[in-house]
Amino acid sequence: MGALLEWLPQVDFILLIILFFAGVIAFILSTVSGGGGALVLVPFLNWMIGVSDTAPVLNLGTFLGRPARLIIFWKHIHWRLCLFYAPSAIAGAWLGSWLFKQADLSFLQIFVGLFLVSTVFQFRLGKVKHSFHFKEWYFIPLGLIVSILGTMIGALGPVLNPFYLNAGLEKEELIATKTANSFFLGIAQISSYTFFGLLSTENWIYGITLGLGATFGTIIGKVYLKKMKSEQFRMLVILMMVISGIIMIVRNLWF
Repeated sequence: MGALLEWLPQVDFILLIILFFAGVIAFILSTVSGGGGALVLVPFLNWMIGVSDTAPVLNLGTFLGRPARLIIFWKHIHWRLCLFYAPSAIAGAWLGSWLFKQADLSFLQIFVGLFLVSTVFQFRLGKVKHSFHFKEWYFIPLGLIVSILGTMIGALGPVLNPFYLNAGLEKEELIATKTANSFFLGIAQISSYTFFGLLSTENWIYGITLGLGATFGTIIGKVYLKKMKSEQFRMLVILMMVISGIIMIVRNLWF
């Protein structure tokens, strides 16, 4: 109880309320567009809690919001792709946490941003289902690379969308499989953040609050997703990838 009273006065409850509703809105967007909500939160969290705490808090919050999404979309999970992706992603999460305080990834974020923006041309505003052929085993190196960068930056979910789309996944299958992979990755991320001392008590509180909002956002977003056509979903996925890419580019060039 004494430890509880020590950190309680330090927590800004207005900030907790803001984080909760930010989680709700971000995960409604993330559910109906296949991801991107967390990346949109990066500049907001940079401003609210500081750049150094954004990645751990964001990854903790999104991790805690995933169980609800896993339960809701369980029957749509493509487990074979998880088998290829998850092991290398777990290894990448530990490596990414170790590198977290040692590397400057601003130039890589710009490159990733340009890749995301280019998807609007690759998929022709959603009119094309596949822009390149992507074999299942490609998810092994993809998991390693994306998890390293995602662990350091805080969110790279939209980067995976073109690969899932080109692997033939859409709507519920894309969201379900991506969530399952992200859940396994999240276990490694939170464990490694804790091991390397990157999660303070306040960050745990912020992350849990964000995660509660994410859970509500997922439940609300599922209602809208069910009403959407595949073409509409694909267009929203591409739109969120482009928006996320622009955010990454602008953030690294002008801030």
